Amino acid sequence: MNTLEKVAAALYGGKADEVASLVRQALQERATPAEVLKEGLIAGMDKVGCDFRENVLYVPEVLVASRAMHAGMDVLRPLLVSAEASPTGTVAIGTVQGDIHDIGKNLVVMMLEGAGFQVVDLGVDVKASQFVEAIGRLRPDILGLSALLSTTMPTMGNVIRAISDAGLTGKIKIVVGGAPVTDDFAVSIGAHGYAPDAASAVVLCRGLVKQE
Repeated sequence: MNTLEKVAAALYGGKADEVASLVRQALQERATPAEVLKEGLIAGMDKVGCDFRENVLYVPEVLVASRAMHAGMDVLRPLLVSAEASPTGTVAIGTVQGDIHDIGKNLVVMMLEGAGFQVVDLGVDVKASQFVEAIGRLRPDILGLSALLSTTMPTMGNVIRAISDAGLTGKIKIVVGGAPVTDDFAVSIGAHGYAPDAASAVVLCRGLVKQE
């Protein structure tokens, strides 16, 4: 097992200190920051995501693995910036107005970061106007809308209409998720995709970025 494979394995096991140490070792062995990111950290999180979808791993294990990923990224991030390594894509994400739940959203954020995306977390109880402002300011590839309450689901449609009214529909892909949300609902409000869980959100966002 080479050092990058060890990074991936340690990340999968949630060993934060070991991940950071192995990232440093890989860099000392002349691996590039981009190689460490792709073949070490992202490879490890991909396995986490796959096993999460298959119910081999559950939320607590994913959270521990995500913390290990962040430990590796703390070492790698300054080098990636200096090397101008481009992210997989940029995602802005938030929980819609009237809803303050964020556990699912936070898990999606961590999984997307683990997959190499640059993620901007807009928080909870986000107004439609704030989503529109964020699109204009950040120009993300994808906007993620989250809702846990069935009573706040219609707000997702309001956000999409506000984006359309602002003339920004053609400039962004919109994805939705949350416990009460369904694929049919996503289609009905004009979203570009729906993800039932964090691992599926990574797959969905990767596919949408490739379409561009």
